[in-house]
Amino acid sequence: MPATIDYAKLRSTVALAGLLVLPHVVHAQVAPAPPDTTAKITFGGFVDSYYAFDFNRPPTFDRAFTTQPARHNEFNVNLAFAELKLESPRVRGRLALQAGTSVQSNYSGEPHNGTISGPDLARIIQEAVAGVKISDNAWVDGGIFFSHIGMEGFISRDNPIYTRSLVADYSPYYESGVRLGWQLSSHVTTTFVVVNGWQNISEFNAAKSVGARIDYATSPSTTLTYYNYLGDEAPDSAKNRQMRFYNGIGVKGTLNEKLLVLAEADYGVQELANGSGNAHWWGGMVIGHYQVTTTAAIVARLERYQDPHQVIVPTNTPNGLNTNGASIGFDVVPQPRVLWRTELRGYENQTAVFPKRDSGPSKDDLLIVTSLALSF
Repeated sequence: MPATIDYAKLRSTVALAGLLVLPHVVHAQVAPAPPDTTAKITFGGFVDSYYAFDFNRPPTFDRAFTTQPARHNEFNVNLAFAELKLESPRVRGRLALQAGTSVQSNYSGEPHNGTISGPDLARIIQEAVAGVKISDNAWVDGGIFFSHIGMEGFISRDNPIYTRSLVADYSPYYESGVRLGWQLSSHVTTTFVVVNGWQNISEFNAAKSVGARIDYATSPSTTLTYYNYLGDEAPDSAKNRQMRFYNGIGVKGTLNEKLLVLAEADYGVQELANGSGNAHWWGGMVIGHYQVTTTAAIVARLERYQDPHQVIVPTNTPNGLNTNGASIGFDVVPQPRVLWRTELRGYENQTAVFPKRDSGPSKDDLLIVTSLALSF
């Protein structure tokens, strides 16, 4: 009579053997990778302190239509941040926490939708981004990162003049989403993003937005740039969508060893909320930065911004923000890591929009600001 097999006992025996062997198999298959000795971790920071005097003397001390400098007749910190960066051949990341009046101004429009959204937390984070290299010439990054739009950035030291142009202040400085950077050749770099929306971390609708950027180095000293953005800016409760298409071109070039030129021109169009057509706006600027000596430079800017339908800048006045501006500045580097900048800036608008103490809004505004900044 053939022996019977106890399948229950066999399953128990196999299971026990598996439990004994599995740790050794797992250890052999997923042994920790050796440490990446090429990874580099760095700490840094930046402090930009300033004093600004607005000759219109705005009654609340808040300066309108700008993020930098945002306060009148006040010693304050424009931007201070501490950062941690990781760089290696296959992974990268940056965490930067920030504070300052430019931060409060720039993040004031962060949406409140729900009980755990809004600017209270969002404005603390300048960047929180993690990236991985997916091929020899492509990176994918995710998190909160600087915007792909425009030729001027949020950090003052990285721009040729201290204040930002209107076209920069009224386009995104930051985005939240996923970014693909692709080096097509030694001359062409492309960027593609899928983000929550037009400078917002907290969401206010179910749609996501997309954008792209192309930087083409025509020579070692000159780069041409194109960038765009496409997204629905209407809340979910709106009857009609409000698709926004924004694009711009820019150029950055060193004409000689002393003169740097930076310029851009942007144009935006958006569907009207009532579905009856499109609204549009545009802006542009040109900056010249001339290095007088190794430690001193003169810089100037001309700019124009027009938002007649008040899509981006609500003024509740006829013609909206329809402004010409000009700036002249002087930069000094008294010591390495130290930057002292002074700028005189003026505006002229078609209608009275600039707050002015005692006499109501004015068509004109004049500002002088001086800043002492330290990088460490």
